[in-house]
Amino acid sequence: MSGLRLQTESPRTSGLDAAARTSVLVVDDDPDLLRLMQIRLDSAGYRVTTAESAERALGVISVTRPQVVVTDLRMGGMDGIALFEAIHAHDPTLPVILLTAHGTIPDAVAAVKRGVFGYLTKPFDAKALLTEIERAATLSGSTGPGGEGEDASWRAEIMTRNPVMEDVLAKARLVADSDAVVFINGESGTGKELLARAIHMASARREQPFVAINCGAIPEQLLESELFGHVRGSFTGAVRDHKGLFLTANRGTLFLDEIGDMPVSLQVKLLRVLQEKKLRPVGSTDAYDVDVRIISATHRDLEAEMAAGNFREDLYYRLNVVALQLPPLTERREDIPLLANHFLKLLGQKYRKSVTGFAPEALELLVAASWPGNVRQLYNVVEQSVALCTTPLIPGSWVQQAIQSQQAEFASFEDARRGFERDYLTQLLKITEGNVTQAARLAKRNRTEFYKLLQRHQLDPKLFKSR
Repeated sequence: MSGLRLQTESPRTSGLDAAARTSVLVVDDDPDLLRLMQIRLDSAGYRVTTAESAERALGVISVTRPQVVVTDLRMGGMDGIALFEAIHAHDPTLPVILLTAHGTIPDAVAAVKRGVFGYLTKPFDAKALLTEIERAATLSGSTGPGGEGEDASWRAEIMTRNPVMEDVLAKARLVADSDAVVFINGESGTGKELLARAIHMASARREQPFVAINCGAIPEQLLESELFGHVRGSFTGAVRDHKGLFLTANRGTLFLDEIGDMPVSLQVKLLRVLQEKKLRPVGSTDAYDVDVRIISATHRDLEAEMAAGNFREDLYYRLNVVALQLPPLTERREDIPLLANHFLKLLGQKYRKSVTGFAPEALELLVAASWPGNVRQLYNVVEQSVALCTTPLIPGSWVQQAIQSQQAEFASFEDARRGFERDYLTQLLKITEGNVTQAARLAKRNRTEFYKLLQRHQLDPKLFKSR
C-alpha cells in the first residue's frame, strides 16, 4: 500500500475512444498496490491489464501485446529483472519500467544499463508514474492515454490482435521516424505493401507520394524504363519522355515489391542510384538528384538467391538495413475472425447485400483452414461467399465451397509465373534433349542468363539428355 501516493488532480483526461488508448500491463505480487495502480491508470485514460506474478505476465503477453510494462522488481518466483529479460529476448522494443525500493536501487540502475526503459523508487506519486509511462509510450511509437488520431491512422488498414504482428508494427513505427531503408519479408498475400504504406504514413514523408511497383510483374526491358525513366526516341516505342517511378516518388517513398525477381543487370543500376542518389534516364545524358525512401519486399529467400548468383550481395546489404518479418496467416489465427468480419462489411456494401455475419460453423472453417494465400486468399474466400450467399448469415456450406474452390484455383501472380517458367524450361530441355545452347537460342536468351534460370528452378540439363 505504501508504493503509490495518490493525488486528487489528474494530469490528463481521457474522454476518447478506449480502443485507441495505450495499453499498460502492471505486474506486482501485492494485490492492494496492484488494485490502486489499476484505478489510477484507468482514471488517466490507459487500458490496464494486471498480473500478480511475472509468470502470469508472460502468459498475458503471449496472448496480447501491451505497449508498456510496469513491474515490481522484487516478487516471489521470477523477479522483475528476469521478467524483463524474458520480454526483451522476444520483443526488444517493448518498454519495461521497474518499481523498486530504495534498497534495490543499484539493481535497478544496472538493469537500465541492460535495456530496461527506466525505474521509479517507492514510494512514488501518481504524476511521476504517469509521466514515465507517457514517455515510454511516446518513445516506443505508441499512442498516449487518450489516443492520437494521427498516430492511430498510420496503421488503420492493418487489423490485428496478434502479439507477433503488434511487435512488427511497433518496430515499423519506430523505424518510420528515420529514413532508414526497410526490407520486408513474408509469404505472398501477407500484406507487405500494406505495411510499407503504413511506414510511409507514419513518416515525415507522409504528405509526399507513395509509389509501389512489383518487380516481378514487368518484363526486364520495360522495368528499367519504369524505374528510371527514358527520353523520347531512346528505343522503339519511346514516343515521349517518361520520368519513371524514382522521380515520381521524389521526396516520398518507393516500394519495390518482389525485389528478388529483379534481373541482375538492373540490380547493378539500382545499387548505383541508392549509393549516389542520382539517376540517369534511359537514353539521357543528364543525371537527376533523387531523394527517395526505399522499402523493398520479397517472399524469396534472398540468401539462397545470393548463393545461386541471382541476387547481388552488395545490394542485399544496402536494402536490408532494417528487416521486418510478416507472419503467415496460419500463425495469427486469432486475427481471422477480425479480418473476415471486416471484409464481410466491406464486401456487403460492394455487392449491396444485407449480410450480417458468419454462422458459427462458418467461422470455425475459416479459422481452421490452411490459407496458403494468406490474407489475400481469405479476402477472396469471403468475397465469393458474399457474392453467392442468399441469406443474411453466411452458412458453413458456402464457406466450405469457397475454401475448396480457392485451394484448388488460388495462386498468386508470382506462383503462377514460377510455374509457367518451370514448365516452359522443362519443355525446352525435353525438345533439345538437354542442349543448353540450343534451348537458350530457342528462348532468345543468352547462355549465362539461361543457366541462371535453370538454377533458379533447380533443373539439371543432364537429366534430359538421351541415354
